[in-house]
Amino acid sequence: MTTKDKRKHARINALNLISYSCIDETVQAIAQGMGRTLNVSQSGILLETHVPIDPKYTVALAIGLEDELLNIKGRVAFSVASGEDRFEAGIEFIETDEAALDVLKKYIKAFRGHE
Repeated sequence: MTTKDKRKHARINALNLISYSCIDETVQAIAQGMGRTLNVSQSGILLETHVPIDPKYTVALAIGLEDELLNIKGRVAFSVASGEDRFEAGIEFIETDEAALDVLKKYIKAFRGHE
């Protein structure tokens, strides 16, 4: 079974700016940075950054989707080097409120309508 087969939701390729904070177990921000999404689904994103993200931290994300700003928390499923000064992290959403989930669903549906 491939990784793709294990996913609950289909991912769409999408480039969106993102701001993130790495949060430790005491809920303190350890690191902050900027990146971009490479793909998005209802349950997670593939995030590209210029520094690796340590999987031991929870990640607080601020994602700009069209005219909306979503604030979502996630856990790092994996983090790998993807080229010179580039890293990719698979982020699984762990705290998504209904309003943010509705925006994600609308964004994904609209994007699929343009494929």
